[in-house]
Amino acid sequence: MSKSRRRVERALEAAGMETEIVALGEARTAEQAAAVAGCALDQIAKSMILRGRESGAVVLFLTAGGNRVDATKAGALAGEALDRADAAEVRAQTGFAIGGVAPLGHTQPIRAFIDPRLLEFPEVWAAAGTPHHIFRVDPAELVRVTGAQIGDFTP
Repeated sequence: MSKSRRRVERALEAAGMETEIVALGEARTAEQAAAVAGCALDQIAKSMILRGRESGAVVLFLTAGGNRVDATKAGALAGEALDRADAAEVRAQTGFAIGGVAPLGHTQPIRAFIDPRLLEFPEVWAAAGTPHHIFRVDPAELVRVTGAQIGDFTP
């Protein structure tokens, strides 16, 4: 088992959450993950990491699978202009590789925002620390464990 996946499992346990981690097999997109999970595309919680142009701080945006992050709206929420973080920045700040960034279990604290669309479902699925694993979670619990602020950052 990967160290990243184990870190997510420990974070879930520490948060008092019991959930099963599911292997995605060859699935690589939100659409493919939704097919494996047997859920709607928007029930896939995508993790996007953006970096502040001034501060260099990274910010996590959890968005519904069918949505994109609007950098201007995201920047307004974060209080500064944002750019997409590169793979090295994502790994250094979260401990995860792009495609497997979990909403919790980061190696460093991270500020987070969540798409209100995710809160419309009784359950959503998020990356479990690798590009090949996801876990099911109540979106209200996702807000609780990440400390994410609800915000409009999609087009």
